[in-house]
Amino acid sequence: MTLLTFPNPHAMALSIRATALVFEDPKSNELLKRIKLVAPSEANVLIIGETGTGKELIARHVHHLSSRRDGPFIAVNCGALTDSLVESELFGHEKGAFTGALNAKEGWFEAANGGTLFLDEIGDLPLPTQVKLLRVLQEREVVRVGSRRAIPIDVRLVAATNVRLEEAVSAGHFREDLFFRLSVALLELPALRKRPGDILPLAHHFLSLYRQKLGSPLASLSPSAEKSLLSHPWPGNIRELENVIHHAVLVCQDNLIQPSHLHLSKLETRSAIPLRTHTREDILEEALIALFEEDLPDLYSRLEHAIMRTAYRYCQNNQLQTARLLGISRNIVRARLIHYGELNPKTHAASTVEPAHEYIEELACPSLATPVETS
Repeated sequence: MTLLTFPNPHAMALSIRATALVFEDPKSNELLKRIKLVAPSEANVLIIGETGTGKELIARHVHHLSSRRDGPFIAVNCGALTDSLVESELFGHEKGAFTGALNAKEGWFEAANGGTLFLDEIGDLPLPTQVKLLRVLQEREVVRVGSRRAIPIDVRLVAATNVRLEEAVSAGHFREDLFFRLSVALLELPALRKRPGDILPLAHHFLSLYRQKLGSPLASLSPSAEKSLLSHPWPGNIRELENVIHHAVLVCQDNLIQPSHLHLSKLETRSAIPLRTHTREDILEEALIALFEEDLPDLYSRLEHAIMRTAYRYCQNNQLQTARLLGISRNIVRARLIHYGELNPKTHAASTVEPAHEYIEELACPSLATPVETS
């Protein structure tokens, strides 16, 4: 039986991650064979599996079987990073790049140079960060926040998610090009209930672990307790199993664990967490970053032209309504439309009579016709 654990499993006691993984069930053995084929390559790896199934242990095993085994293995939980700091954490930042950046700092990509970077819950990354991650994977270099200098990197990326990224791509929450870049080698880690042959070997491993830790060397599982373990759906997967065994060893008084000692949850199983929702502002920010990456000349002018043109047409070529929609004066709208060629200045100057409906609206909202003073 192949057993995978963290380097220091006792330090993982309060973690929500699975701290051990076995390959006893036929499905697990098939996965192990696939890992051994994928690991020696330099291909990016995407691991899909529910929370608590052991995705990080799989990532560590891929690293251990690769030529990078002597390099660093860095694990990052993307779901724990705030949107405002995620780019700084991944790509690093320069001194003064933002408030609080008192010193320059390397990101996780630089820290993992020569080794493997594991990005857990990659489906939680904001769309703008996905754009930058794709560029890093393509160019094999990072640019720190607040810098223009590209830093070459030599990192193998292993990503994991409990979200079906194909569905996230269809819903517009995950970039299709990034998905294909990540999933060169796909590893699907089945939920514990789908590999029942692993349940009892894992239970006996945790029993041995907690007998030693809690000083109960004679505690064992009764046949009825083993039957209860095999029939439970394990919505929390391996982490839930470890907690159940831990509790059973604590409350067992006669060294024989019975079903009554097993604190089995009544939660329903679920295959994935709900997809993260992205606002229109997120989508707009993604589009802007894509334009920034193209390094277009006169970008601000292009953006202003697009906003004016789109708003003017949305308002059916009504200047007053356009001004009201954008929250600026009508004079500014008129001047910018002329500047961008949306209005003919000669034709406009020759028109001495305002349309009646615009005149009435302007009287009702005189602020729209008032020029904005600039210093």
